[in-house]
This record gives sequence, C-alpha cells and structure tokens, in this order.
Amino acid sequence: MLTRLAQSLIRLSSGPAALTALLVFVLFGALALPGQSRDAARYSGGAGSPDTSFFYTPADLQRMAETYGAEGRAAYIRARWQFDILFPIIYTAFLVTAMGWASARAFRPDSRARLVVLLPLAGAIFDLLENLSAALYMALYPPAVGLLAVLAPVFTMLKWLSLYAAFGLLAGMLVSVIWGSLKPRKS
Repeated sequence: MLTRLAQSLIRLSSGPAALTALLVFVLFGALALPGQSRDAARYSGGAGSPDTSFFYTPADLQRMAETYGAEGRAAYIRARWQFDILFPIIYTAFLVTAMGWASARAFRPDSRARLVVLLPLAGAIFDLLENLSAALYMALYPPAVGLLAVLAPVFTMLKWLSLYAAFGLLAGMLVSVIWGSLKPRKS
C-alpha cells in the first residue's frame, strides 16, 4: 500500500508541479509568515510557541498557556485552525512534488528508496496532531499537566524531525540528480 502511494505521488510529481509548489511555498512564506510571526509574538508575551519549538516540556506548555492569557490562548487556537491548516498543506505539496520529481531521477523504479516521498506526509500528520493537542490544551486550560501536555511536545519533535529529514533528503537527492546530469556519459 505504501509503495503504491509513493509511486502515485511520484507519477504526479512533474517539474512544473514542483516549481509551482515551490513558488506557492515561497510566496506564502514571504507574505503570510511575517504577519503570523508578529501576531504570535504579540499574544505569546515572549513565552514562545509550541509550533516553533523543537523541544519543550509539559511544564513549558503550561507556562506558555499561563503567559498567553485568555485572549492569547484564543488567538493561538484560531491560528492553529486557520493559518496552521494551510501551511502544512503548502509545505507538504512542495516537499512531495519536489521529492517525487527528484526520486524519479535519483532512484531506480523498483527502489524502496522512493518511499522517501512519504516522509513529508508524516511531517504533516505530526503537525496536525501537534496542532490538535496543543489547541485542545489551550482550550481546556487550566488543566492539570495531563495527556495533552505530554503528547503535544512529542508530536512537535516528530514533526520537526520528519521535516528536517525531508528537506535534508531533498537536498541530497537534488545534488545527486545535478551531479549525475553533469557527469559525461560513457559511449
């Protein structure tokens, strides 16, 4: 099943699709991220945000929720279900199409290495689970440090590990594709 999904994604990943997804990713980053960062800085009161942290503890999440206050927690929740639904779709579309295009050129058609195209999907799933658990924690605040406070940091770390790995593998595949195209062909 995963192999079929990966092969389907690779078939859909043309050069124009990857370039279009890159353009949307860059434009979204340039136009939407600064405003979102400004809003987050305002409501977080300098406490930081679960979404941008690599690692935090349940106690850190509780401190963030306290510092945000009721208005800040409400703004955080709104951002998770507006901005932070769209952004995972955008970065996943870019990563999947770019990795699909590159893996079609870097790996043999029967290579299991082509499964790397699924890694961005894992990142997006962990991102959505992070958003759900952190937003629920903020909505239910002041809960005792419970399951949501334990799960949110785990999902955040898994999100970042998946995305760092996906961007790193994409860079490696692109170098491999470019390097391979620069080598003289044997006759």
